[in-house]
Amino acid sequence: MTFSARMAQEILRKKSPVLVGLDPRWNSLPEILRRNVDETDLPAVAEVFRTFSCRILDVVAPHVACVKPQLAFFEAIGPAGTLVLAEVIQYARKKGLLVILDGKRNDIGSTAAGYATAYLGKDSPWGGDALTVSPYLGEDSLQPFVDAAEKREAGIFVLVKTSNPGGGMLQDLSVDGKTIYQRVADWVEEKSASHAAIHNENYGCVGAVVGATYPEQLAQLRERMPHTWFLVPGFGAQGGTADDVMAAFDANGLGAIINSSRGIIFAHARKDFAGKFADADWEKAVEAATLEMVAQFQEMYT
Repeated sequence: MTFSARMAQEILRKKSPVLVGLDPRWNSLPEILRRNVDETDLPAVAEVFRTFSCRILDVVAPHVACVKPQLAFFEAIGPAGTLVLAEVIQYARKKGLLVILDGKRNDIGSTAAGYATAYLGKDSPWGGDALTVSPYLGEDSLQPFVDAAEKREAGIFVLVKTSNPGGGMLQDLSVDGKTIYQRVADWVEEKSASHAAIHNENYGCVGAVVGATYPEQLAQLRERMPHTWFLVPGFGAQGGTADDVMAAFDANGLGAIINSSRGIIFAHARKDFAGKFADADWEKAVEAATLEMVAQFQEMYT
């Protein structure tokens, strides 16, 4: 089964397009997990990351189709962190979740192929179902990821229009009547449409990262990219709302996954949850935040 088909199947089964980002940041973790742990003891910190991430997975698995470990936070604590990352990926897969690795990898030639070999597919060393990819080095840097995704029934999400305020410095530049992000969008759609046609599916294996913080451009990109899965960051903590992202979906509630990281995994610290959950009940806060977000999209699946 293709990555696209598995994604659609799980979204419809759970009636949820929510994607939970796993971004373990030491100072944001519940105090009960950090207590009596020296933050300079990186193996000990890694164990806390493992406990935190796996408990998050236990809570969200019944409610979401996929999760997105952010590689940077695990890599930041060195070898112990990467070993824990591997455990977290495998644990997520055992829970039946699709795993999108957020590494924004890219390079040229054999190095790009090396990244693709490392991360894409259940039988790869890292076992990712999908990987975020940067397009800045051009088509020959992207094609190895596309080839690996097609071969291994995996997916990639290419940065098209990101949610950060500074993204427009390059993405919004116009060259010969098209912005840079429109050029990238057209390339992604061409690849995705081709893959979708081969498998007689609505969407292909080449997706796009399109931020919730630019709703008008998101709507325009959906029209421009009818066969492309959207990974939509910027929801919640970055200001994006359910109304902002509705244009990303098709009539069946498919075509997009909406990411929330801080708003869910650090829900115990949310101001609107103040007084509702004790520090020891941080998992209940995660569940409440997940269900709250899922509920905002339920009308699409009724």
